[in-house]
Amino acid sequence: MVAITAGTRWASRAQFFSSGFIFATWGVHVPTVKAHYGLDEAQLGLALLAAGAGAMVGLTSAGRWIGRHGPRRIAALSGCVYALLLAGLIAMPGYFALMGLLAAFGLVTSVFDVAINTEAAQLEMQSGTPLMSGMHGMFSLGGMAGAASGSAVLAAGMGAQTHLLLVAAVMVLLVAVSSTRMLPKAVATGNAAGADHSFRLPRGPLAVLGVLAALGLIAEGAIYDWSVLYMQQELGSPQKQAALAYAAFSAAMAAARFGGDAMRARFTPVALLRGSGVLAAAAMTLVLSTDLPWLALVGFAGVGVGFANVVPILFGASARVPGVEPASGIASVSAVAYLGFMAGPAVIGLLARASSLTAALYVVVIFAAALAASARFTRSEAA
Repeated sequence: MVAITAGTRWASRAQFFSSGFIFATWGVHVPTVKAHYGLDEAQLGLALLAAGAGAMVGLTSAGRWIGRHGPRRIAALSGCVYALLLAGLIAMPGYFALMGLLAAFGLVTSVFDVAINTEAAQLEMQSGTPLMSGMHGMFSLGGMAGAASGSAVLAAGMGAQTHLLLVAAVMVLLVAVSSTRMLPKAVATGNAAGADHSFRLPRGPLAVLGVLAALGLIAEGAIYDWSVLYMQQELGSPQKQAALAYAAFSAAMAAARFGGDAMRARFTPVALLRGSGVLAAAAMTLVLSTDLPWLALVGFAGVGVGFANVVPILFGASARVPGVEPASGIASVSAVAYLGFMAGPAVIGLLARASSLTAALYVVVIFAAALAASARFTRSEAA
């Protein structure tokens, strides 16, 4: 048993912060990439699909690589490559080269994500203290910082390529330094005798957890992609006020994640997921049933609190399935969750076209209620 020091915990938090910051920087520059290469929406969609395909490839191999080399080495390598690829976003010679870069970007993103979540799960098991929610809170904080700083420096006149190079350099340094304080491989792997490192299509408990994670990410992604448009189109809010929907949801989610570990220490995963689902369903019902923009903003914040700890709870459960390595369990559940996250915006869009955006967003209410009703399946976390 290796002692879990404050430095080890903060190293893991730094990795999650880096992941969120890099991801947000990419988000800031999606319009930059579109304009630089002269892409239309269909071409941009295909490029984003290449990133998704790369992520799926990464998820099929992440468990095996982490089982062989440990989370520390894989996090260091994939995290540094993840950051470095930012510098190439508008430096590719053409569209197909960009697609290749984005495929690699998606691959290392998913591997880094599994590695740092495996480390967080191992820290929880070694210390006996809930930590996963706070780690995901750092991801949210990194995302907010990356988006805010990117917007600020571009507004101040910094060139896009300069910004990408600067972020890449800083994030490589942060990932590399924090990786040195992660757990050694000897204690960062193994949760059962004869545990399996290989990727597997989820079955049994992992399949259920994967479906629940997909429901959570579809619903979460629906808020990210459609909340601002809902405020503008359905409630008639001006753009500045409508943008607060995304801000209210994100800020509430980050705050709830930082308090989530205390909640996880006090309540069982079953009780916490059930309460989270009920809160999210009730808050989204408020959003969709009110004509008052300010009350809808309160509702969006409530949805953020409700969904804040869904992924930490489910990833924690997937890392504790008997006979399965934490990395392999997280990778299997992540694969299903990624499919949901990628499919979610399209599903909402098709439903909105067939009926209305308000009707389509009732999917969030239904999925939140399904999470609450299925909370008993997280008992595998205690196994």
